[in-house]
Amino acid sequence: MTWTRTASGHEVGLVDGKIRCRNKAGKTLRTVPSALKDDPAVVGLKQLVDWLGRHEATCQAEVERWMVRSLPMPLPVLVQLWPDPAWQRSLKDLVVRPADEPQAEVGLLRAVDAEQGAGLVTLDGDTVWVDAAALAAPHPVLLPDLVELRGFVVDLGVEQVVPQLFREIYPRPDDVDLRATQVSDWSGGRFAQLRHLTGRATSLGYAVRGGFAAQKIFEAGRTVEARFWVGSDSPDSEAETGELGWIDDQSRPLPLAEVGPVAWSEGARMAARIHAGRTVNEEQNQ
Repeated sequence: MTWTRTASGHEVGLVDGKIRCRNKAGKTLRTVPSALKDDPAVVGLKQLVDWLGRHEATCQAEVERWMVRSLPMPLPVLVQLWPDPAWQRSLKDLVVRPADEPQAEVGLLRAVDAEQGAGLVTLDGDTVWVDAAALAAPHPVLLPDLVELRGFVVDLGVEQVVPQLFREIYPRPDDVDLRATQVSDWSGGRFAQLRHLTGRATSLGYAVRGGFAAQKIFEAGRTVEARFWVGSDSPDSEAETGELGWIDDQSRPLPLAEVGPVAWSEGARMAARIHAGRTVNEEQNQ
């Protein structure tokens, strides 16, 4: 960190992501004096803080996208990204494995080195270096040892910046009709106004079009779209959630038998999160 002198003789700098100020005697002040708010040095630091915040959010969103899609992360790319604190925070402690070895042992990503490869901590507590061309961070629904991994990170006191192990998952029920194209587990959620329902969907990051909340999911080399009915009436009319289904890239409804585990889990997660905002009256509570 460096200190930058202002026109008044004060010095300002970033400390733990926050703007701090010290006077001419070198004493750090509790707050930045209001008289300095328009000083070029302070304005520049505010812009830097805003940029760092956007950068952090971008890194997290991108790593989450890689995880949801179980996309390969080439080791040379990780080597380039790791020195950046924002990228490192997003990547560190993800559960990963060699991308070309689906049955390989997984571990928590702790280090990346151009010579040694990826440093992992396994479920046995061992630190190992994996020399792989690329790593993959599997979607949690694909992790057979998910319960053990959750307990492991809790014991270690690890908190993943990108939620992987504690992301809500929804395995496909055994009793579902595989010939059907929709499920109604989250239908019937009432909202006072349609705008409240669509607003909840968009606030959670889902697209709303044609009466559906929608999310595209890439799995096993193809893209499918989960669609959850939210309604298409007047925005101020009462609304009720409907069926959840999936379509292929030609907008054809998919039989539930053809919906992969990640697409099912992410679609169900979308429907459950939207449905959770429904109006709950006293009779329903009873």
